[in-house]
Amino acid sequence: MKYQKHIFVCTNERPPGTRPCCGNDHGLALVAAFKKEIKDRQLDFPVRAQKAGCLDICELGPSVVVYPDGIFYGKVQLSDIQEIVNEHIVNNRPVKRLQLDFPQNNILPDSF
Repeated sequence: MKYQKHIFVCTNERPPGTRPCCGNDHGLALVAAFKKEIKDRQLDFPVRAQKAGCLDICELGPSVVVYPDGIFYGKVQLSDIQEIVNEHIVNNRPVKRLQLDFPQNNILPDSF
């Protein structure tokens, strides 16, 4: 089964005192909220949301990536779900205020 849009939400968990992690910061709640929004809008065949392991942008999490577009979102909150689904998933317009723009070589600067 091929999906038109595939939403991966980081749910990685780490022990306290290490790098931040999305799983400890409502990652699972985001997965549930995306699934509910997709189902409520009857988009559940062409669109899928699911858990993902570490997306390696922990300091910018909770993080989400939408494929096949390869658009990464950071600092995603439950209140952002409807906007992401409506703007990006339904209307193909990424949510610029949440979108993470990586350098051309895809390596994060040391400041992250």
